[in-house]
Amino acid sequence: MHVSLDTMVDTLKAAAESSRLRILALLSRGDLTVSDLTEILGQSQPRVSRHLKLLLEAGLIGRYQEGSWAFFRLSDADSARDFVMGLVSGIRGADPQVERDLERLASVKRKRQDRAVAYFSVNAASWDHIRSLHVPDRAVEAAMLKLVGKRPFQSMLDLGTGTGRLLEIFSPLYRRGVGIDMSREMLTVARANLDKAGVSNAQVRQGDIFAPPVERDAFDLVTIHQGLHYL
Repeated sequence: MHVSLDTMVDTLKAAAESSRLRILALLSRGDLTVSDLTEILGQSQPRVSRHLKLLLEAGLIGRYQEGSWAFFRLSDADSARDFVMGLVSGIRGADPQVERDLERLASVKRKRQDRAVAYFSVNAASWDHIRSLHVPDRAVEAAMLKLVGKRPFQSMLDLGTGTGRLLEIFSPLYRRGVGIDMSREMLTVARANLDKAGVSNAQVRQGDIFAPPVERDAFDLVTIHQGLHYL
């Protein structure tokens, strides 16, 4: 991070507390809500919210709204993200408390997966019918990968992300991926799929693709697949 001495001191103060370091270690594995963090850390919601506020003010994490839920993640700024990853990389696997946190995080992610499975068990018939009307997914994915090529790039935006499949297959190429979808149920599915695939450099958000909740002219690749028929 290229910042002033005073800013660096404030940033270090924000991170230099055991609970906040634990939060940063957890968010380095993906987006989480306050409820997720209170369950994992075993702390009260006001206390966790206070820690999150300090990390937000220091610019180390970001926050976005999804209906009545607020999700937190590492900052989208490359310098802040790299700074945090450098901090937490030294404590993974070396601290019993962090290891317990990661075990509880795995439990939270399993619950997400269970909700995703439950959603698809109810909607499987209609989903299979929709997919049957399109060119096979493998053919589309192969064509898209060939078109984009193998050269790494900074950022990707997937409009109408659905299951998060495009974010998954392009994840080795981009540094930061964002998926947008109006359906909270599909966002639950996408998060579960990305967690299962070990994709930590992507996030999904609720939003309208006609007015996506992202900055303009900030993405190298923008995709939309199986979404035009909903517009």
